[in-house]
Amino acid sequence: MKKKSANTGDSVKRAILFVNIFKKNAAVTAYQIQGELEKSGFEAVIFSMENINDGKPQKPPDGKWDIAFSLGGDGTVLYAARCLAPLSVPILPVNLGTLGFIAGADMSNWLDVFMEWEKGKISLSRRSMLEVSVERNSKSGPHILMKNICLNDAVISSSGIAKLIKLGVQLSADNKQSASGGEIVLGAYRCDGLIISTPTGSTAYSMAAGGPILDPEMEAVILNPICPFALSNRPFVFPSRQPLSISVAQEQRTEVLLNIDGQDTFSLECTDKIIIKQAAQPALLISAGKQAYYTALRTKLFWSGDHSSAGDSNA
Repeated sequence: MKKKSANTGDSVKRAILFVNIFKKNAAVTAYQIQGELEKSGFEAVIFSMENINDGKPQKPPDGKWDIAFSLGGDGTVLYAARCLAPLSVPILPVNLGTLGFIAGADMSNWLDVFMEWEKGKISLSRRSMLEVSVERNSKSGPHILMKNICLNDAVISSSGIAKLIKLGVQLSADNKQSASGGEIVLGAYRCDGLIISTPTGSTAYSMAAGGPILDPEMEAVILNPICPFALSNRPFVFPSRQPLSISVAQEQRTEVLLNIDGQDTFSLECTDKIIIKQAAQPALLISAGKQAYYTALRTKLFWSGDHSSAGDSNA
């Protein structure tokens, strides 16, 4: 008898396991999960992410996947989400590290979470993602050089140490928002960089740079300057439905880089425009429940007062 998907009602046939093999016991864990899935009638494919730490993991195999597992830390979830969110494939993150905020399940409860999802008793956590594109001028006019999506953040920064860069920031506007329409100029920033974060990414680099923590299922974007020259440049939260454009100023004293989810890096040039908007598809996460996220906040940020242990990796 074929099992039914909790999401679509279609027969569940194929699962893919994104595995960070640099995590302790990752390979053993992957084979254990693969074995359990095959007992349930799944074809389970293991995808070993050998180069995730240097930002150059191999492309996962093509195929129609009914469910994906992420075995590692938050970095593994980020990569899996960029691959699978456009395909609306749900991801069950299994945390093999100690610092993860996204990967709520672990080896002690992943099977229970999976079985609850299969029975339709778990609602998917829909996480807003950002679409990031780079527009560059040429003799033939402006054209898009790069387009990507991210679950955590896009970071524009200098390649050197403690070197200020100059960036102009504009929000989109319709005729109801602005007398002239077009764009609303937010301001010019002199800073070490800008973090443009999703609510899911609010507990990552943005939090370390003094940004606010948002509920991960909100639809909002955080604009957070890194070490701004003007102390009045503060973190700013705005609706994710409102596109944002960031212009690289004409004169820079250092190379400017764009980094996606801490894994993909792109070199920027003066006058480049970075356009950021809500991605068409959210990441679909199978979670252990809202309680797991707030438990992670309380324990990993030591809100309970227990400083006996600290995380060491989030990949």
